Amino acid sequence: MLGVPLSEIAVLVAAILVAGVATGILAGLFGIGGGAIIVPVLYEAFRILGVPEEVRMQLCVGTSMAIILPTTVRSYRTHRAKGAVLDEVLRQWAMPAVVGVAAGSVVAYFAPSAVFKLVFMAVVTVVAVRLLFGRDDWRLADALPGRAAMSAYGFLIGFTSSLMGVSGGSLSNIIQMLYGKKLHNAVATSAGLGVPITIAGTIGLMLAGLPRMHLLPPLSIGYVSLIGFVVMAPVSSFAAAYGARLAHVLSKRQLEIGFGLFLLAVAARFAISLI
Repeated sequence: MLGVPLSEIAVLVAAILVAGVATGILAGLFGIGGGAIIVPVLYEAFRILGVPEEVRMQLCVGTSMAIILPTTVRSYRTHRAKGAVLDEVLRQWAMPAVVGVAAGSVVAYFAPSAVFKLVFMAVVTVVAVRLLFGRDDWRLADALPGRAAMSAYGFLIGFTSSLMGVSGGSLSNIIQMLYGKKLHNAVATSAGLGVPITIAGTIGLMLAGLPRMHLLPPLSIGYVSLIGFVVMAPVSSFAAAYGARLAHVLSKRQLEIGFGLFLLAVAARFAISLI
């Protein structure tokens, strides 16, 4: 990797910086951590730098978790200041989500790259279809279910998040909306849930990658690249507050269409990479 031209490194750094701005805005706007953007960008960066295929996707997912951690915290604080967070939902989901992240981190050690991509595509496609073509009367119920079902949802959100390198906003949003919650409240609550998910996910993927340190690039701790984190995290964290403010300006339908199109683009990106 030391033979990589400085010009290529400069281009990669520039691309990561641009992606960092987009990541932050999307995190605040849609209550997501932005991993759907970070992972593809890092995948190409690590490919050029010669990271082996067998650990490349895992490294992208782990690094994405670390990068979106400060972004998610900043987004959550902004939404909370506006009083949009559903505290009861957050309390019921937080612990099961952390358990789900832990389970996903164990799977991350054994699963090939294709598993991460397929999980990503399946989740975001379902969510996108619901947002673009669904109606307000598409509901499972008018109120959230009991503690057992809520715990199961929390586990599912955490588990899929750890395999996708995201903060769980995509799935969290759609579940809340299917139970009659307003999108703005769902976005705000998703941002809050993303805090424990990204903390647990970063730690879990660091530990999962330790046995493969010999395959990972310099300045990595398990499946987390410190270089990727240092370059992108400050930029995305700074931009998150602007996205959160924008979310409270746009209408519900504008948020749904924007979020749905964004997720379909992400699914298409991963489908192409599997061909």
